[in-house]
Amino acid sequence: MAANSLKKSIPILTVVAVFSIVMIGIIYLLLTPEKKLPIYNPADVNPRLVDESIKHVRRNHRISDFNLVNQQGKTITQKDYENTIYVADFFFTRCQTICPIMSNNMGRLQTYFEKNEQVKFLSHSVTPVMDSVPILKEYALKQGATDGIWNITTGNKAHIYELARKSYFAVLDEGDGGKQDFIHTENFILVDKKRQIRGFYDGTDYEDITRLISDIELLLKD
Repeated sequence: MAANSLKKSIPILTVVAVFSIVMIGIIYLLLTPEKKLPIYNPADVNPRLVDESIKHVRRNHRISDFNLVNQQGKTITQKDYENTIYVADFFFTRCQTICPIMSNNMGRLQTYFEKNEQVKFLSHSVTPVMDSVPILKEYALKQGATDGIWNITTGNKAHIYELARKSYFAVLDEGDGGKQDFIHTENFILVDKKRQIRGFYDGTDYEDITRLISDIELLLKD
């Protein structure tokens, strides 16, 4: 009789055990907050990175409209980045220090997301007078930049420098974008589909690039 009772109890115990495991999993998911990337406004960023005129802004910061020229001589505006997540950086082709590392890491990102049309890249030359379209084209070929996915751009210097300082918060030093002004930064900036900044990363650091990949994948799930 005892053996028969035990045999009858086994299915019930199995069901109870499975149910308990499922409930524990559900409770864990409910109690574990979903990771969300912050949205950066001027007031949230290191004050040294923010122009005095917008330090007070606490909400609704967006990357300003831009007008640039890429490696193919094509005009690039914010419309080319509508409904996409993108990574922005600032570089110059003659740079022999941080820029080659940054470009290699941007290439790594491009390769990782090559099958996802929702992810793009935007590099701005900080020496636009020297970085003409032919020079950018040669540089893009060397870096393996895919046309339409990774735009390596030149343009009006004052415009590019204002974007760096007032839109992307990419540089510490102040300036007016004039002839003597020069910026040099290793920052990669992650921008979401609403043109909001969602993260800052060291473009020369392998671990930070790995973190950036994870954060892009997180945004893609939103």
